[in-house]
Amino acid sequence: MGAILNVRAIVKGYALPPEFRDALLKLFDTHVAEIHSTTRISNKALSIKTQERRATALCKAFVELREGGFALQSPWSLKGKHVEFLVRHWVADEQSGGTIENKLTYLRAIAQWMGKVNLVGTLADYVDRREHGLVRSYVANEDKSWIAHGIDAAAKIEEIARTCPYTAVQLKLQAAFGLRIEESFMLRPLEAVKSGQMLAVTRGTKGGRPREVPLEAKVSILVEAARLNNGASGSTVPAGKTLKQWRDWYYYVLEKHGITKSGLGVTSHGLRHEYLQTLYEKVSGVPAPVKRSSERPDAQAHEEAKRQVAEAAGHSLVSKANAYLSTPARQEKLQKVLPAPEAVEEALTKAAGNKTHAARALGISRQALYRILGVAAA
Repeated sequence: MGAILNVRAIVKGYALPPEFRDALLKLFDTHVAEIHSTTRISNKALSIKTQERRATALCKAFVELREGGFALQSPWSLKGKHVEFLVRHWVADEQSGGTIENKLTYLRAIAQWMGKVNLVGTLADYVDRREHGLVRSYVANEDKSWIAHGIDAAAKIEEIARTCPYTAVQLKLQAAFGLRIEESFMLRPLEAVKSGQMLAVTRGTKGGRPREVPLEAKVSILVEAARLNNGASGSTVPAGKTLKQWRDWYYYVLEKHGITKSGLGVTSHGLRHEYLQTLYEKVSGVPAPVKRSSERPDAQAHEEAKRQVAEAAGHSLVSKANAYLSTPARQEKLQKVLPAPEAVEEALTKAAGNKTHAARALGISRQALYRILGVAAA
C-alpha cells in the first residue's frame, strides 16, 4: 500500500462549509490515492505529489463554485452546469488548455468516485479550443536544452555541487540517462543496474511505466550517486528529508544558481531534452528538427530515431518524441514569423541589453533571440 496524503491538512486551508468539508473528506479518505488514468501500467497508489495536486485542485474548484454563486451543500450535488461554469471561468482567466484539461481530469475522478461516470466531458465538449487558443500541442516550438541557451551543463553542475552535492548528482543522472526530476530523486543506484549494460528506471516514473536505458560509459555517475545514497531508502534524497522537503530544497538550489526560466532561461528538465536530442542525432545521423539544421534524415532513419527517443523517454506513443525534437514543418513555420534582426536590436536597446526581457517583449524565446542575433552576425 502506498503512502496516503494527509487530506485534512489540505482541506482545512479552504473556506468550505463544515458539512461540505466532512463529505469531501470522506471521499478523499476512500479514493484520493486511487488511479484514474486509463493508460497507467502500475497498480500502485498515486504518489503523494499527485494526491496533493488532485486534492488541492478539487478544493479550489469547489471554492470557485461558491464564489460564482453556486452554494453546493455537498460534493454529491455536483452537476454538469457546475462543470460548464468552471470551464468558462478558467477560460476567461486565460488559463492554458493543458491546465484546464488537468483540472477536468481531477473533476472526472471525483465524479467517478460518486458514480457519476459521464458527468465530466473533455475540454472540447465545453468550448471551441481553436477559437480560444486552447489547442494543446505535443510538438516543441523551442529548444529547451541547456546547450541551446549557451550553458555548459558540466560546468554549471560542478558549480551547483559546491552548494549541494546531492542536487548536483541528481542533475548528472538527468543529463546522463534522460531521467525526469522525480526519477532522479527516487533512483536507487545500487539496485538499478541490469546485466551491467542497462539502467532500470522503475521508481517515480510517469504512469508507473518502467523502462531501461543504456549505461554506455556513464557508470562513474552511478558510482558517485551510490556514494551519496541514503542508507534507509537507497535513493539520493538525504536521510531525514521527505520527498516534498527535498523537492523544495532542490528548486531552491536551482534558483540560487539561476536555473529558472526567468534566470538563465532553462530548467533542469532541459537536461532530459538534451539527452533525447543527442540520442536522435546519434540514431538518425542529423540534428533534431528543433535545432533548425538544414540537414534532413531519410524517412526510415527519422522514424527509427523517434521510436528510440520515445522508448528512452518512457512514452508509449512514438509521436510524444516530438515534444523534445519538434518537426521540420513546425520549425519552418516558426522561422517565417521570427522578427527581423533590426527589431531584435531595438528591443535589446530598450531592455538595456537584457536578453530575457527583450525576448519577452518580442514574444519569442531567448533561444530564438540568440539565433536571430547569430544570423545577423554572420
